[in-house]
Amino acid sequence: MSRARFVLAELATGLRRNVSMTVAVIIVTFVSLTFVAAAALTQMQIGNLKDDWYDKVEVSIFLCPSDSSVPTCADGEVTAAQRDEILAVLNSDSVAPYIDTVYTESKQEAYDALQEQMAGTVWAESVTVDLMQMSFRVKLKDPEQYQVVADAVAGRPGVDSVRDQRQILEPLFVILQRATLLSAGLAAVMIIAAVLLITTTIRLSALSRRRETGIMRLVGASNLFIQLPFMIEGALAATVGSLLALGALYFGVRYLIEDWLANSLQWANLVTTDDVLAIAPWLVLIAIALAAFSSAVALSRYTRV
Repeated sequence: MSRARFVLAELATGLRRNVSMTVAVIIVTFVSLTFVAAAALTQMQIGNLKDDWYDKVEVSIFLCPSDSSVPTCADGEVTAAQRDEILAVLNSDSVAPYIDTVYTESKQEAYDALQEQMAGTVWAESVTVDLMQMSFRVKLKDPEQYQVVADAVAGRPGVDSVRDQRQILEPLFVILQRATLLSAGLAAVMIIAAVLLITTTIRLSALSRRRETGIMRLVGASNLFIQLPFMIEGALAATVGSLLALGALYFGVRYLIEDWLANSLQWANLVTTDDVLAIAPWLVLIAIALAAFSSAVALSRYTRV
């Protein structure tokens, strides 16, 4: 009990002597771990979008209309024989394992879908059934295997073009990936700053108590007993910083994403406060690891026997 009281007294002394540095450690840890968590949440958001939308992605094989300038449409509008040949390729042993379903969309069905989606627009009113293209809508078992289907049918007579709806989503994923990298880069810089600041704080605290630690060594105190107050000091400051980061992220996600952005993007499965809580233990562990590493570096010289 007396040892515990001594450790707590030394901890209080260190915090009192280095209030400004301790506050600086808390702030730098808060900022760095906020970027770490933001990068993690952004990556989770990318995963959510891919899970939601990649399953809905289709490969559209547009067949030749009567007025296409594509070489594979040189004979004019796609014939029944050409359609059957393309379907045979899709049902072949080399392609079929990658395909879930194939849906044939006629000109009339394409026209009806357009009128429903673009109802009331001048462009929709000016389009006729004859201007639409017949197509095959292919749902893949694995959207990443788009190229297998594209290579099998592209360039065949009767095929005007092959389009992967995933290409529409890729720019969004690229933006999010770059945001993740930016957050991770900033987090790395701030973590280095946090480590240096924690190391400096503990080192200054150890230097200011050289007389006390010298007496403790003379009476036979172990390295761990001497170093423990300093280690707890760094861990406490880093933990407070991590809790502040979690609080900021929790309320940010709660009010900016769940209450505001979710109303505008109802089609997207956005990150929630549950995701923040899921990464909370990891964030605290990172904070403790930072403090432990910094303490080991700082104390290896100034408090060794």
